[in-house]
Amino acid sequence: MSDRPALDIETAIVDALRSGDRDVQGRVLAQYEPWMRLLARYQMETRLKRKFDASDIVQQAMMEALKSFGKFRGSTEAELVAWLRSILANVLAHEVRRYHGAKKRDAAREVSLERSLAETSRRLVETLAAGESSPSAHASRREEEVVLVEALERLPDDYREVIFLRNIEGLPHDEVAERMNRTPGAVRMLWVRALRELRRDLGAGE
Repeated sequence: MSDRPALDIETAIVDALRSGDRDVQGRVLAQYEPWMRLLARYQMETRLKRKFDASDIVQQAMMEALKSFGKFRGSTEAELVAWLRSILANVLAHEVRRYHGAKKRDAAREVSLERSLAETSRRLVETLAAGESSPSAHASRREEEVVLVEALERLPDDYREVIFLRNIEGLPHDEVAERMNRTPGAVRMLWVRALRELRRDLGAGE
């Protein structure tokens, strides 16, 4: 799905771990900020009703990841993605706890948030499922979510928004139309064009 060899990022992860250099580690982690921001935004839009700012949540999660990166024991992008999701879930749970004035950690809530983040990741991958057919595309799915978010970031704002609302939040056309101040017919056409452009960018074909 992406022309980027999987080994490149995994070599960078291992090199960053071995180097112990915060700047090098920060550059590796920075590649995942857009992906984490989209996951956090979904929580803001649905479960947490915009009580927090997604960018602030992600910045906190990135700082926690950088501080703990030396303890990361993985060597693949899939392992790094799972680790970052766990950190993001912990940060989200902490903010929810703080908002409600609770001092005690709620392990069940953290697990629930982590599962929700994993579900959002699954929806990201499924965004292009209908256009994929090659075994190699399916074999690399655990990192495709990151590549997909990078492609989403390159789309025009309205394309990115309609894909987020339809594919990630799973809203019907009528509700998306209301959110975007457009007619349902216009939203359907926008969504089709957005997906076509996204697939063209990713080289997935029609």
